[in-house]
Amino acid sequence: MKPAPIDHAMLPVANDKILNIPNSLTALRLLAVPILIWLLALDTSDARAWATVVFLLAAFTDLLDGAIARKRGEITSFGKLADPIADKALIGTALIGLSIMNDLAWWITIVILVRELGVTFLRMWVLKFGVIPASRGGKAKTMAQIIAISMYLYVPENLVWWNNVAEGVMAIAVLLTLITGFDYVMRALKLRRSSNG
Repeated sequence: MKPAPIDHAMLPVANDKILNIPNSLTALRLLAVPILIWLLALDTSDARAWATVVFLLAAFTDLLDGAIARKRGEITSFGKLADPIADKALIGTALIGLSIMNDLAWWITIVILVRELGVTFLRMWVLKFGVIPASRGGKAKTMAQIIAISMYLYVPENLVWWNNVAEGVMAIAVLLTLITGFDYVMRALKLRRSSNG
């Protein structure tokens, strides 16, 4: 059986040197948010193509920063705090932008954002009792969201099937969002009960 995925938030702080490669990548992801907002506000085909590039590059830094931090022993308090904030800011900006442009139903954006914010509050709620590790479902959820959002951002001409595939991937992303959110609630309640007992 494969080991569970490593949750960056669970790892101990190796040092508190803010200036390192992982934190720089996280900062770049945060800086990508206003650029993404500007590109989506332009709402032209070229701007949306660039918005897709910016979004994908920023999402890719999320894969890199945690891996580099673990490998180089550069896990910091700043990184543990800023990393999830950057992730949610990036995903949230893209979803809200797509809904404002009427390309994505608002209920989808609301469901995903409520889940993400809810999990953040749950993490804080159980923090003194322990840390709930990330699950494979959570990783799959994030990947599905990234793929779906990218397909909604960039819509090539004369490809009728593209929208259908994008909607299908987004449906999977929403389903995984709900399932993993429910799972997180159950694990949080279990952690609280076991700690109180």
